[in-house]
Amino acid sequence: MRDAYIFDAVRSPRGKGRSNGSLHEVTPSKLSADMLNALKSRNGLEGHVVEDVIWGNATQVKEQGGCLARTAVLASDLDERIPGLSINRFCASGMEAVNLAANQVKGGAGDGYIAGGVECMSRVAMGSDGAAIAVDPSIAMGTYFVPQGISADIIATEFGFSRDDTDALAVESQNRAAAAWEDNRFSKTIVPINDMNGLPILAKDEYMRPGTDMQTLGALKPAFKDQGEVMPGFDAVALMKYPHLERINHVHHAGNSSGIVDGSAAILIGSKEFGEAHGLKPRARIKATAKIGTDPTIMLTGPVPVTQKILADNGIAIGDIDLFEVNEAFSAVVLRFMQAFDVDHAKVNVNGGAIAMGHPLGATGAIIIGTLLDELERQDKEMGLATLCVASGMGAATIIERV
Repeated sequence: MRDAYIFDAVRSPRGKGRSNGSLHEVTPSKLSADMLNALKSRNGLEGHVVEDVIWGNATQVKEQGGCLARTAVLASDLDERIPGLSINRFCASGMEAVNLAANQVKGGAGDGYIAGGVECMSRVAMGSDGAAIAVDPSIAMGTYFVPQGISADIIATEFGFSRDDTDALAVESQNRAAAAWEDNRFSKTIVPINDMNGLPILAKDEYMRPGTDMQTLGALKPAFKDQGEVMPGFDAVALMKYPHLERINHVHHAGNSSGIVDGSAAILIGSKEFGEAHGLKPRARIKATAKIGTDPTIMLTGPVPVTQKILADNGIAIGDIDLFEVNEAFSAVVLRFMQAFDVDHAKVNVNGGAIAMGHPLGATGAIIIGTLLDELERQDKEMGLATLCVASGMGAATIIERV
């Protein structure tokens, strides 16, 4: 097996996922093409230089349908002989694109790949694909389906996280994200988005709410309480699955849950020979990848078992990992990860996460890998692990090692 290396990583700023968000005017194909063009220009990629573009997005309908990966290639300055593959592992789609590309390189199926993803949530609404897991009663009843917000509240109830616990993590995410931007820690990776005339649209994550404190969050009503308790009531479904719980403690709201945003990210991956042929220096080796299925009702616990799997499969101890990126889908997801592995929060999401900056579903996995790499370099650390929970009960993880 050959090694697979990361040569470069880029991402867009994240725009608010509403009609008044700065990226609302930008189509998914244009936002994706901007990332492809950035990798092309930064690395001198000419001709049929990569084997494939593997692109994740979670809601593959309308503008994000029809093999968006190939559309993005044709909308970009890449050679038209480069094909495209669209994939969907919900929130882990961008990470799965990277992992798939890395494993293709390791297996000898091509020397170079571009992998990443996009989600334009202001233009293609989450859930607009009518996923069977949520809308087909014959499946939803058998899996005890509840919406993700209820799942997050189940985690908080099951593992003992209070409203103050979840709010405190959210405040820290905001503080860390603000500090990271102030310190220009994303400057190596961020690609400002311009319109067709070259005029700037967005150069910085705009979802952030600097100055958020416990009092601000304390004023917010639990977002999923009515959904859980008012008839027909998803709490009743959850309690049939988990009868040992007396009730569901609803602690999550917009301030301690991931933000709905538009965004894209791309990573250039290849073999040692690819780098030598194009004069590129590898920044990190993709040491290991993993995915796993989990309980579909509680749904969001995947980072724990997938991390256990990736560590065990590769003979790595949790103490060998210098830094972690755990997607902040909801506060309880990160709290559960740190609880399960007794990991110091100082090593987790050092620059904030999706609570502060937003979660463009199909792109986030690639974003956090790029963020992890930048931070390993900034701190002069060696090994990092990125992981996400995934809708319908899955987890994904990637371990990278600087070279």
